[in-house]
Amino acid sequence: MIKLYLKQAWALLRQNPLFSGLYIAGTGLAIAMTMIVAMIYYVKLAPVYPEVNRSRTLYLTHTSFKSDRSEWQSALSHSALQDWALHLENAEAISAQYSSWQFTRNAYIQPEDRSGDFHPQVMLTDPAFFRVYAFRFLEGNPFTESDLQSGIRTAVITDDLARRLFGTTEGVVGREFSLSYIHYRVCGVVKGGSYLTPQSYAQVYLPYSVNEGYRESDADQFPYLGSFSLTFLVKDDAQARALQAEVKDVTRRLNLEHEGQWKMNLWEQPTTHALSVFQEYPAQEFNFWAKVRYFGLMLLVLLLVPALNLSGMIASRMESRLAEMGVRKSFGAGRGTLLGQVMWENLLLTLLGGVLGLVVAWLALYAGREWLFFLLDDYAEAIPEGANAYVSGEMLFAPVVFGCAFVLCVVLNMLSALLPAWMSLRKPIVYSLYERR
Repeated sequence: MIKLYLKQAWALLRQNPLFSGLYIAGTGLAIAMTMIVAMIYYVKLAPVYPEVNRSRTLYLTHTSFKSDRSEWQSALSHSALQDWALHLENAEAISAQYSSWQFTRNAYIQPEDRSGDFHPQVMLTDPAFFRVYAFRFLEGNPFTESDLQSGIRTAVITDDLARRLFGTTEGVVGREFSLSYIHYRVCGVVKGGSYLTPQSYAQVYLPYSVNEGYRESDADQFPYLGSFSLTFLVKDDAQARALQAEVKDVTRRLNLEHEGQWKMNLWEQPTTHALSVFQEYPAQEFNFWAKVRYFGLMLLVLLLVPALNLSGMIASRMESRLAEMGVRKSFGAGRGTLLGQVMWENLLLTLLGGVLGLVVAWLALYAGREWLFFLLDDYAEAIPEGANAYVSGEMLFAPVVFGCAFVLCVVLNMLSALLPAWMSLRKPIVYSLYERR
């Protein structure tokens, strides 16, 4: 029966190309807009290379220190790392990243071919960083703990940078390049990520000890105030909760120990990756239901408005088919059978529109990848020059994406076709047959 309905729907599609084209285009536009929003957040939340452990990753990025005289907000110092931060028990791996605007912003590579200095994306981190993020090493290995402690100038670079510097990704380990007129030895080459995975993205990964001031504190009166942020890898949700409880206990103990001198506030950190996507900074209060209302309203606008337009088109079409429905009723066809036929016919058109919308969404995201993925951010920033913001296949061709597209097709079909078809089929047989005259 369904096969018969689809055959009839295809015949009607060919008989009414204008109606079918407008219906498919309208459906495609609605689904394209909705899918763009869905894929933006999919790329932000899904486990994509190299951030495949996002569901098990937590971040501690900001802290606040307050005394009777002043209050400072920044990150943690090297002393905090050595005294307690790197000794937390409820984590499989703890990685520290050092933020030095002066070092990273002013870092320029001097290529051997004298083609001109260029600015790479640099990250100052530690060996544990490569345990948290699943980088695929094409050659070599990460720098070691002894490299970090001794401040040896070794570097892990991405494959695209290796090709730009040396023309190949093979035989690169052991070779040197000049960064800010200082030579660094390549110890490993990784398959590069995308700027769309900002927690792990860089083109050059260096031990943070190559920066001379990494041991200094940002304020003399607050010894734990500095420029280090932490990334934690946990085993499961239970260990994540245990880690958060452990950090709260450490905060309480330190505040009691230094009572009268200063008070440290870490808010609800470490935060999960999912929360970090919707929370611009840890001190910001996160309202779950406000986000639900926001996305619910967005989905309502993106689906309901096109559904109303399509519903009007279907109502007009049903009026022209009243005679056909009246004849079928007179030969014993039930209202449920006719309604099912109309729904299947419109579902075919909606699915065609869904395919069109999905393709349009993919093309739009690929063409606008340098700005579209940051469109919904509270504080959008331009992609730095030279950064690679590629969109990989796993970001677009994902089961979740296809599932969302199919569900949207069904929902749009129900919203646009059910009410006008049901209202039309309620009319008496005599009225429907009279329309044939």
